[in-house]
Amino acid sequence: MEQKLNDQELVRRQKMQDLRDKGIDPFGHAYKVEARSKELKDKYADKTKEELEELNITTSVAGRIMSKRRMGKLGFMHIQDRDGQIQIVVNKGVVGEEVYEIFKASDLGDIVGIKGNVVKTDSGELSVKASEYTHLCKALRPLPEKYHGLQDVEERYRRRYVDLIVNEDSRRIAFLRPRIIRLIQRYLDGLGLVEVETPVLQPILGGAAARPFITHHNTLDRDFYLRIATELALKRLIVGGMEGVYEIGRLFRNEGMDTKHNPEFTTVEAYVAYSDMYGMMDLCEGLFTFIAKELGIDSVKVNDKEISLKGPYKRLNMTDAVNEKTHKDLRKVTLEEAEAIAKEYHIELANHEHTIGHIINKLFEELCEEDLVEPTFVYGHPIEISPLAKKSAEDPRFTERFELYVNGVEYANAFTELNDPIDQRERFENQLKLKKLGDDEASEMDLDYVEALEYGLPPTGGIGIGVDRLVMLFAEVDSIREVLLFPTMKPLD
Repeated sequence: MEQKLNDQELVRRQKMQDLRDKGIDPFGHAYKVEARSKELKDKYADKTKEELEELNITTSVAGRIMSKRRMGKLGFMHIQDRDGQIQIVVNKGVVGEEVYEIFKASDLGDIVGIKGNVVKTDSGELSVKASEYTHLCKALRPLPEKYHGLQDVEERYRRRYVDLIVNEDSRRIAFLRPRIIRLIQRYLDGLGLVEVETPVLQPILGGAAARPFITHHNTLDRDFYLRIATELALKRLIVGGMEGVYEIGRLFRNEGMDTKHNPEFTTVEAYVAYSDMYGMMDLCEGLFTFIAKELGIDSVKVNDKEISLKGPYKRLNMTDAVNEKTHKDLRKVTLEEAEAIAKEYHIELANHEHTIGHIINKLFEELCEEDLVEPTFVYGHPIEISPLAKKSAEDPRFTERFELYVNGVEYANAFTELNDPIDQRERFENQLKLKKLGDDEASEMDLDYVEALEYGLPPTGGIGIGVDRLVMLFAEVDSIREVLLFPTMKPLD
């Protein structure tokens, strides 16, 4: 298909040819960068013009031209590197007429290398005064217009490379995310846990309630699932005696897309031998407060709500929360009475959801979640929705499980892990029954995992935390697409 070019693109291609005619490669070569913009500003921003002249600092920088202006034989531009922007002063008398002409012909978006002295202009702006000007890459497309930028949200996500060039907040989030991941590692390493890796391709669906992506292995001539959780593999390692493990990894769920969900996403799952649900509460609260402290904050602002991340976090029993909203005791009702309560609140039940446990969970999601603004541990989930959690010793209809909610959004899911292999086999069998009733998210029978439990899984606490949502919280944004560099998008056609 022939590419249609607009006037600006045609002009830039001609300039590309002009560079070639001068013997300059439009797409450049390696360049030695000695300093970045932030480093120079941190070191020299408080120096006076005279002090910098006396220091006579020579350095080299490189970056993309973001602004440019000329005043006769003197040119000014701002180039943008990884850390920000710095002004460049190009004096025709210093760089020479031929180089100055290359500067004059340059476009916004071109990438250049500059060697020169660190100076301050008469206006007091820290700058690099060019003694050498090196063209490094010709931009064949213009950047979005300065004041309107790349504002179409869909376009920002589709063309993240442009978004990162022109939107400072997008760059902030892009660098915040890996910083938070390093903090997660530091915190969990500090607890003595070992970071591990487990397979993405899984022969059996398990570890969570979700619809999978399915792929085919040609050599083995069989289908595999892209993992929906890392849980069962990690607990096998606890059986093996590693005692404390975690994995930060991608999961894949063949489900809808919205501001809180992307088909592929990142979690951290951690498992600690000889711990339980309450130990995981301490781990989770400790992680959130540790990250906040390292980032130098103690609260975040979400949708104009100032939310404190200081502990201790509130703890709320799920059924108690539902009872308070419905003014009924869901622990004492019959299934028919529970179904009537669900109908009263216009809650529709799928074939596999006609249990008191499923109804409690549905009522909680409908009536209670949005009220949980401050960090809150919701615990005591019904057994029907928790096939991998240990039963409560007080009431076996419920489990030792919690979810952490902040501003009505789930951030973590944790259990006292089920380590009874006979109970686990029964739970898997119940999941198979649900699958027959039409539950696409039900687990399959994992006999190898049951066998692993038969060798003995010590009492264990386990937790999964959504890394994308965690970054959203600390970045103070309300869409998962803001914190994923390349979110899944609907095709344009």
